[in-house]
Amino acid sequence: MQSIEQFKDDKGEISKENIKKIIPYDEPFMMMDRVLKLEKKKIVATKKISKDEDYFKGHFKGFPIMPGALIVEGIGQAATLLIRYNVENHETKDILAYKIWSAKFLRPVFPGYEIRYEARLLFKTKKIAFVSGKVFANDKFVSEAKMILAIVDKNWFRGKYAAKK
Repeated sequence: MQSIEQFKDDKGEISKENIKKIIPYDEPFMMMDRVLKLEKKKIVATKKISKDEDYFKGHFKGFPIMPGALIVEGIGQAATLLIRYNVENHETKDILAYKIWSAKFLRPVFPGYEIRYEARLLFKTKKIAFVSGKVFANDKFVSEAKMILAIVDKNWFRGKYAAKK
């Protein structure tokens, strides 16, 4: 079993390549470029929003805005890494969205912006984690959400649903 600590560089940051070794995400759905801070109760991660992101082709046509659902997805991905940091044998688990509530969007996110996710672990049991997240674009507060993520056995979950694909 690998410790997530081993993926941190000398500044305590985690590169995109190492993020991909910790959470099961990849392009074009990776919502983090770098983790700036990872502590037991908090994660701070960033992503540069490129004008070439596929979703800008149709949201909104002629006036590209990052979809709010993808902003919340970014909070969820950062929270997934945070939860894995707090779970023993995290490689044997899948972290899944269970409930999202009180998502708010205060400002749009446009191509060229750098977004910063700040997620806090509020409470965790063996099977669920409560997380609060805030998103900043170019250092301005743009969104927040609270969510519950499920912590499940990877083999059980994938075995249960693999036949139903």
